[in-house]
Amino acid sequence: MVAMDYRSLTAENEYTFKPAKAKKKGLFNTVKFYLRIGKVIFTSSKLGRTGRYDGNAWCESSFGMLDAARKAGANIEIDGIDNIRLDEPVVYISNHMSTLETFIMPCIIYPNNKVCFIMKKELVDMPFFGSVSGSRHPIIVGRKNPREDLMEVFKQSKNRIDEGRSIIVFPQRSRSDKLNEKEFNTIGVKIAKKYNVKIVPVAVTTDFWENGKIVKDFGSVDPSKKVRMSFGKPFEPSGDGNKDNRTVFDFIESKFIEWGFTDRIVKK
Repeated sequence: MVAMDYRSLTAENEYTFKPAKAKKKGLFNTVKFYLRIGKVIFTSSKLGRTGRYDGNAWCESSFGMLDAARKAGANIEIDGIDNIRLDEPVVYISNHMSTLETFIMPCIIYPNNKVCFIMKKELVDMPFFGSVSGSRHPIIVGRKNPREDLMEVFKQSKNRIDEGRSIIVFPQRSRSDKLNEKEFNTIGVKIAKKYNVKIVPVAVTTDFWENGKIVKDFGSVDPSKKVRMSFGKPFEPSGDGNKDNRTVFDFIESKFIEWGFTDRIVKK
């Protein structure tokens, strides 16, 4: 099935895309990919600066990013979409592999469940991209004082949940193609427990867009690597943060094993 726009993307429980013609990793393909996403960012930034970057525009631009990956030869597999057809705020907790998941998650989740990200302040201050990210009700952290940041995250999370928005949390310290248990912090389950909302575990493999060796945001695209995203069933926080974090980690770990990425799992 090939979705023509974001509205049809999540019509079923699963979405798959396989390009008609296989493409190879190379400079030409990577440059074309960046030109496509650059066009999306430019258009989105223009809307953001004029106060017109609403939820629909966010989904449109997110789908534009997904389409850029498709045109660059990405094989895409998304499942568990029925688990995000929700009429209540939740906390999505996902591993963080590349920039790609942050770009494509909105067009998958937002039509079913309004959502926002926790993000670094510098992302909101960036030229072009800042007006886009800042207009979508992010929870902003400065990363200067960990304790103050945590309190600010709790405060802003309450505001977003009260608005009916779900929150996407990446517990790992930075983007990585590894699933490292000791770097999987408990901020997501703490938010869910504090405000009594459900948790949805999310597993991704998005190293199709590789992290750059010099500048992390500018890596190559490799069509030999599948783009996968799997949503687990929502569950109530138990009150035991470590147990809930283990439930999330176990889901992501099980998907990594299913996808043949056992060698990428780093245990404590």
